[in-house]
Amino acid sequence: MNPKWLQAQWPAPPRVRALCTSRHGGSSTGAYDTLNLGTHVGDDPASVAANRAALAQALGARPVFLSQVHGSRLLMLDDNSADEQVADAAMTRQRGLACTVMVADCLPLLMTDRLGTRVAAVHAGWRGLAGDRGLGVLEVSCEAFGSDSLATAPAKAADLMVWLGPCIGPLAFEVGEEVRQLFVAHDPTSARLFLPKAPGKWLADLPGLARKRLSALGVTRVYGNDGSPPWCTVSQSSRFFSHRRDRISGRMAACIWLA
Repeated sequence: MNPKWLQAQWPAPPRVRALCTSRHGGSSTGAYDTLNLGTHVGDDPASVAANRAALAQALGARPVFLSQVHGSRLLMLDDNSADEQVADAAMTRQRGLACTVMVADCLPLLMTDRLGTRVAAVHAGWRGLAGDRGLGVLEVSCEAFGSDSLATAPAKAADLMVWLGPCIGPLAFEVGEEVRQLFVAHDPTSARLFLPKAPGKWLADLPGLARKRLSALGVTRVYGNDGSPPWCTVSQSSRFFSHRRDRISGRMAACIWLA
């Protein structure tokens, strides 16, 4: 495994493996230097294919890539699942499949339960996190853990654990009043996670908002990104891709799988 990738530090069961790539370890060049995993950002397709193959080899599992649309759809993965299906979260209980989301400022969340019966990867920008009237991608994902649709015992919120990967940090994430209102209208106490920057402009704490939504769902075992500078994709230019910083940018991948 590339030592410059982020290994999840959390008390997950041994069979659960989780990581987030960095921009290191691939064959792309220029703005995509070097491990770009996105096929939709203008990089050479052959380089992306080589990067994805290198990722699969490192994982020892098949990463299933989604077509992410900043929504709240969750896809259940099995051996027949193809890449590029439209969804912003994926879940599986099958070994050898890596639930995978791509990021370059949005927040990746990797999830499992205390027994490691299933795993999920979630892509959460502000749109997916806010959702519609408080129902966003985190609510959908946690509900799926509480379902018995995977023919295993449903997991309660207290049984879940979540690792937050790198994302745009609270000192870099400028949003408008309309974004703030989406969160405050659902939960007035979330106002503390928006700091004023200029008239009608705010600095939003994306990992803080995610932790708040998880707490409201009863999920308290949350690890990883605490909003500090080392986790910020914008400020850590030598380690992370950032669309907001560079506009033309590669994509990293957050992956979780059952070994």
